[in-house]
Amino acid sequence: MSSTLEPYVNRTVSVITADGRNIVGTLKGFDQTINVILDESHERVYSTTHGIEQVVLGLYIIRGDNIAVIGELDEELDSKLDFSSIKAEPLNPIIQIGRASCRERV
Repeated sequence: MSSTLEPYVNRTVSVITADGRNIVGTLKGFDQTINVILDESHERVYSTTHGIEQVVLGLYIIRGDNIAVIGELDEELDSKLDFSSIKAEPLNPIIQIGRASCRERV
């Protein structure tokens, strides 16, 4: 999977983490375990009562085992959004079920 990230280097990406966070930044690097380095990053914090809050993080490293999804962000479209008027439920953490638990369900 790490080779599939190569085209995203030096591009703006959005990362959804396993604990439900949305972090946006410029992908500067990654390794074979999909640990990623983002520059000029910020976290988008969603709320049902307020607009999206953008918390500046700067240079940020995300462990590969905490990444659920990575995708390129359309900067032109993103710049047209009014984040103060967008309201949404925060994402729930991903619940991982171990193999033993899966067998017990069957």
